[in-house]
Amino acid sequence: MRSSPSGSIENRTQTLDTIAAVLPIERRGELAELLTDQDVETLRRLVNQGMGVNTLRALASDLAYLQAWSLAATGSSLPWPAPEALLLKFVAHHLWDPEKRRADPQHGMPLAVEQTLRDQGLLKVEGPHAPDTVRRRLATWSTLTKWRGLEGMFTSPALKSALRLAVRARPRPRMRKSAKAVTGDILTKLLLTCTTDSLRDVRDRAILMVAFASGGRRRSEVAGLRKEQLTVEPPIPVERGPPLPSLSIHLGRTKTSGADSDEIVYLVGSPVDALNAWLAKARIDSGSVFRAIDRWGNVSQRALDPKAINDIVKHRATMAGLEAADYSAHGLRSGYLTEAANRGIPLQEAMEQSRHRSVQQASSYYNSANRRSSRATRLID
Repeated sequence: MRSSPSGSIENRTQTLDTIAAVLPIERRGELAELLTDQDVETLRRLVNQGMGVNTLRALASDLAYLQAWSLAATGSSLPWPAPEALLLKFVAHHLWDPEKRRADPQHGMPLAVEQTLRDQGLLKVEGPHAPDTVRRRLATWSTLTKWRGLEGMFTSPALKSALRLAVRARPRPRMRKSAKAVTGDILTKLLLTCTTDSLRDVRDRAILMVAFASGGRRRSEVAGLRKEQLTVEPPIPVERGPPLPSLSIHLGRTKTSGADSDEIVYLVGSPVDALNAWLAKARIDSGSVFRAIDRWGNVSQRALDPKAINDIVKHRATMAGLEAADYSAHGLRSGYLTEAANRGIPLQEAMEQSRHRSVQQASSYYNSANRRSSRATRLID
């Protein structure tokens, strides 16, 4: 294991904190020990250059994992550039055959390496990794190598062959991110678990309503939401009632938008009330909107980690008597489109709010909802 002077670790921790508003990172202390000074400086430089938040978060997460794996597997930090043998070792440790593992315990990732990564909270999956995850981390490794002005072995025939053979040896069906969509009826059940005026209930109610009503926002977008992104809009007049409060959320550059795009979605009515109630109760007038709350009821200055959004959905599902494994933060995104389809809202209108770019992807939720209630499914009543 490599060691770092305590002063250097402290400096890296402070640097990670300075970019936290743009790049929320969990376990900064651990990351400061894993990442080198050059790694952290690279992240800081990329923040200043305006690289997308989601891209930066993925790079930081992958880099931390790669560093931890290298330390556990070889006893040394990542070498730059990495030799081909180390790249092949990474593939062998993450893409392996479960059947062969049962016959040969040495096949795949060594148990000592696996346990080290689990103890650090970096390895959570059981069994081999998904091929897409391995490819993404190799791509991150390659990108960081190029940023250092170096050439790597990431396009070598041996690595390509190892990836191809490993994937073929252990087919893994693609799973949906959330087994069940959080449609309107499910959302109501979740909201009924947070009806008191406690900080957690007020916050979680706002999170659920804002995430769903703003088009099914990604958990990273919800966790990274800042007060400065919110703009109060003129109230929306309605028949037989007072005007509804309205505000716009400026998402900036998102996962699917162009580099210069400022994606905007809108909130109207009760979600605005829920959000305002949280901001007032937590006394938030700037910075991160959704924050952690400690056991003593103190509101943190830092943004929630995106994983916390997922945990909140599962926690509220359990409180509502639902199976937590069936729901996740992504269920709010798929649930928004499914609910829109159930209510007969045109696909294009729903996509304006969800900001989906792929009609094929968005329409899959509509097709499922429409097919279930179509005449073709009721040939025998």
